[in-house]
Amino acid sequence: MTSPARSLAIALTAAMAGPTSAEESVVEQVDTARFRIGAVVFDKSTREIRIPAVVNMTEGLLEFVLVHEKGKVHESLLSTRASPIHLNVAFKLLRYPPSPELHPLPSPSGGKEPKFPEVTGPVKAGARLLLRVEWNENGRARACPVTDWVQHIARTTVMPPTHWIYGGSEIHDGKFAAEVTGDIIDIYNTNSALIHYPGEGNRDDTLWQSFGKRVPPVGTPVTLVITPAKP
Repeated sequence: MTSPARSLAIALTAAMAGPTSAEESVVEQVDTARFRIGAVVFDKSTREIRIPAVVNMTEGLLEFVLVHEKGKVHESLLSTRASPIHLNVAFKLLRYPPSPELHPLPSPSGGKEPKFPEVTGPVKAGARLLLRVEWNENGRARACPVTDWVQHIARTTVMPPTHWIYGGSEIHDGKFAAEVTGDIIDIYNTNSALIHYPGEGNRDDTLWQSFGKRVPPVGTPVTLVITPAKP
């Protein structure tokens, strides 16, 4: 990565009030196409982002697919040591546009309106993501959409395949909300998360659970892979 990009990474981290040092926020080149910031690896040619994680829950209600290991681990399928700020820097450097379409507008009287911002078609398209998990099982490489590990609590069926939406989190009280809360990928939508589930039940925290028969044991190392959704 060029020196300006390294400087941008450090500047973005500082601007979002991250706790990491300047050295930890430097973008390092892995090979001709791939780069690393902290624990996050991203590819400038494919725009793929890879995040190390572990299985956190094999049963119970889910509000998140992924949180930081110091975040809301009691309601998340996966957890990670990766900094939400570093992940957001990767999104910025790969030119993913954040779409606030699922962020309720603030109410003049406080709280949130039942209304959402208008977002242009190109921004919506650019913010669409696909998520998959990769792991090893008995020495064999495995992969599947992350939705295969989430189950509807009443119908006991798998979450339907879907795109996800990069929303970019928000700045609250001068700090980057995703870094403060540890919220990274939500199912039950919250403005603090970086990535949102757009489907059924994204305003209901009692609808989705970990699909225990499919999810590897708690503590299993996995890689969460983010790629752009095709139009």
